[in-house]
Amino acid sequence: MIFRVDIRRMIIETDGDSFEEMRSLEQNLSFNATTKEFERRNTKFEAQQMQTLKIIDANGIYTNLGLLLSDQCFHTIKVAFFQGVDQSVFKDRHEFTGSLMQQLNDVYDYIDMHNQTKASFEKLLRIDIRDYPEVAVREALLNLLVHRDYAYSASALISIYSDRIEFVSVGGLLPGIDMNDILLGVSVCRNQNLANVFYRLQLIEAYGTGIRKIMKAYENSESRPIIESTSNAFKIVLPNINVKSTSLPAVDGKNVRLSETENKVRIYVNVNGSITRLEVEKLLDISPSTANRLLKQMTEKNLLLKSGHGIATKYVLPD
Repeated sequence: MIFRVDIRRMIIETDGDSFEEMRSLEQNLSFNATTKEFERRNTKFEAQQMQTLKIIDANGIYTNLGLLLSDQCFHTIKVAFFQGVDQSVFKDRHEFTGSLMQQLNDVYDYIDMHNQTKASFEKLLRIDIRDYPEVAVREALLNLLVHRDYAYSASALISIYSDRIEFVSVGGLLPGIDMNDILLGVSVCRNQNLANVFYRLQLIEAYGTGIRKIMKAYENSESRPIIESTSNAFKIVLPNINVKSTSLPAVDGKNVRLSETENKVRIYVNVNGSITRLEVEKLLDISPSTANRLLKQMTEKNLLLKSGHGIATKYVLPD
């Protein structure tokens, strides 16, 4: 059985037209927010530049890229701030609208407002550490905007928990690209023209560097970002640096140093509540037998607890 989303994907993959280059159905557009971004960088934003950037076509007609950058853009980003590590209690929620440039600035400011700072001391030296590295937040937000599939009307989602922020954009990886490629820095941009605008505004430096910047921002942290993709969505999870890490669990009163793979599994379980063998295979790109051995070792070391039997088996963190 072929679902509508699969049919749509086949049409897009065989159609030579790019969504962002198609003519916008709405032509009564204004560009106040985008004009301000160009003015901040002393860059012209007139008819010639708009045509070069493919905001308007050769006939002076606004494209879908123009719609995305206009104040009339109907795509939105929904941000929710939760109490604790699940969605049981809302503390705040907001839907950000307008030009993608307006959303970029407003959403970043909203996250920054909730990005608290924890102070510690080394003798007389005070050290301030924010919950989330600013560069990681910035790159995750830019990734959400640049790589989103705007042919879908569904909103992008950002969820802020006490221990993490999740960025979820509509549209999975493009055909021929897998998660290992992404982690190596390979980038096949879904919205090339939008990326060019961001590049012109010095918001992105080069294609394919965003994920590596996110990982580098956490290189001195025990926690690591998690990146996941399905056929229809892409998610980046940024862990809260100031939340006690699960990478040094206590076993028999002693801290245990985890391997890189064990750490990835523990972080995944900490974020998602549990993990299955199949999820371990996908997370680490390993075979079923290797995943079984790893889970057995982690269970024997009391790093995980086994729950359930057969196909219902899952692994959770010890109390």
